[in-house]
Amino acid sequence: MASAVEIRNLTQEWMASVRRWHLDYFLIPPTVITLATLVVNCVLLTCIFLSRALRRETRYLLVANTLAADTLYLVLNLSTAVCNAVRAAVPWLACELLTALTVTAASCAIFTVTLMVVDTYAAVRWPLRYHDVLPPARTHCILLGAWALAAAYPFTLVITMEAQRDNPHEKVPLCLVLISLGFIQIQNTMAIHIYFLVAAFTCTLLIFYCYVRLYMVTKTQGIWQSRYSRARVTLRAHAVLLLLYFAPGFVFSLELSMFHRADIDQDVLVWLSTANMCLFMMLPRACAPYLYGLRYREISDSVIQLLHVKRRLGQITVS
Repeated sequence: MASAVEIRNLTQEWMASVRRWHLDYFLIPPTVITLATLVVNCVLLTCIFLSRALRRETRYLLVANTLAADTLYLVLNLSTAVCNAVRAAVPWLACELLTALTVTAASCAIFTVTLMVVDTYAAVRWPLRYHDVLPPARTHCILLGAWALAAAYPFTLVITMEAQRDNPHEKVPLCLVLISLGFIQIQNTMAIHIYFLVAAFTCTLLIFYCYVRLYMVTKTQGIWQSRYSRARVTLRAHAVLLLLYFAPGFVFSLELSMFHRADIDQDVLVWLSTANMCLFMMLPRACAPYLYGLRYREISDSVIQLLHVKRRLGQITVS
């Protein structure tokens, strides 16, 4: 386990690099994206949970879970970025818990996006049995399982590391997921890489298989002939969003592999980590409400109806 001196020295050097390159300005994009996305996500989640019809559809429950996981991630990420910007000393235990929650939210969003592809495949492949195979109660259990699977490994690491720590009340001047996992990685290098590799490979394999099978099943139905057909547009939207979700994860794995390498300049790692956390990780969360949420006609109609109700209430209040 890394000593308190090692952790303190690295965080101080990291903060010196941030000040030298004026990287605090990178706080602006995540702040703007987080605030704007939280508004849209809250409206979409409200519409889904207030509508009994939407709550009983598996695809809308999956959309809601993705938005909820993204919302949690955005709040945690922005809170961490603000604490680092104001140089607030954070207890190491709190930093580890923030790290575990952040990894859980990011992983659960990716798992749910994968389940959305599987759900689309099941709906097209077995349309008559689809609602019997995936009723709302079973979907709830699957989503709870996704959260449990996403949380199991990071929280197990936190418990293991805290059991070995001499001073659980020590504070660090900087809290980053990379630094937390980087020090945990000293004793669990292979386990951490295997976890991320197996999760990414499994999700990618499921997505690839479902899309190939979907194309093979539907290629004779003529839905792919038009360049702007709904099937093609849906596939492109899914492909773009999946790329935006998976690419930052691979960048983060690269950061972890570079963390303890002496031949890598720390400024390079600081720049890469800051850009990934403040820009790349934000893009899928900013696009998801529009590519997944508002694309569904039922959700967009519910949003319009909700806005009309609020407008009428506002007019009644004014008059």
